[in-house]
Amino acid sequence: MRGGPGEDGAAGRGPAGAPSARGRAERRRSARKAARRRKRSLVREVPMIVLVALLVALVMKTFLVQVFVIPSGSMEQTILIGDRVLVDKLTPWFGSEPQRGDIVVFKDPGGWLERDRKPSEDGPVLGAAKQVLTFVGLLPSDNEQDLIKRVIGVGGDTVECCDAQGRLSVNGHPVEESYLAPGNPPSRQAFRIQVPQGRLWVMGDHRDVSADSRFHMGNPGQGTIPLSGVVGRAFVTAWPLDRFHQLDAPGSLSSLARMPQAGGTAAGSVGVGPVPAEPPLVMGVLGILPLVVRRSGRPPE
Repeated sequence: MRGGPGEDGAAGRGPAGAPSARGRAERRRSARKAARRRKRSLVREVPMIVLVALLVALVMKTFLVQVFVIPSGSMEQTILIGDRVLVDKLTPWFGSEPQRGDIVVFKDPGGWLERDRKPSEDGPVLGAAKQVLTFVGLLPSDNEQDLIKRVIGVGGDTVECCDAQGRLSVNGHPVEESYLAPGNPPSRQAFRIQVPQGRLWVMGDHRDVSADSRFHMGNPGQGTIPLSGVVGRAFVTAWPLDRFHQLDAPGSLSSLARMPQAGGTAAGSVGVGPVPAEPPLVMGVLGILPLVVRRSGRPPE
């Protein structure tokens, strides 16, 4: 005899309920296993991601682009204190040389920077970590000896200041220097220099506070810097964003014809006062780390 509708319904719910409970338990176990696999994968991948980031940073710093933080006002108003500038280190590898008007970063040729170095208070572990990050370009170095200035004269040029109208001249051509800081004359001391081949005559845009070539005419090189000491050409102010702009060479300098000669000598400088303080540039963070931050548990957008 067949049972009633109530009996059939109870019999149907009993067998169906057990598979449903087992299915939920199985899904929970699968989810826990997947979560454990993701954690193990992340633990294995993070060191590789960090290593790749460090290698990319090292390659960028060595061959491509380097970021520098401006510590002084010697290039105002073109570049202000605290600005981050990008420096092209690639084109010099292909034989490109700085031209008049370019803003260049260069190594101290000797005697331009005088600094008191404080002993490090970092422990051995922290000190070693900082050395690694400094080497690849992700931390500033305590031993940086870099400066930034504008190229006024190249090898063979005669740079002189000042003419009857108070202007600087290159190879006898007066230069209109619209980039100078407000209130600054081209130079408060007279000088004349014939730039030797393979060297550059450099000056800051804020002439009154720039310890540039004028103040080092008594040094070897007569105030000029060697091409071999040029780190690269600053081509853009990248930070802060409201000051983002290209650092182009002014036409008043870049349009002058080159005057190659066999050599050069300094004719002298007069009226040189105390040398302004000239702090070194600080190498900035490359900003490579945000590119390698993993998205936790989310697919790529």
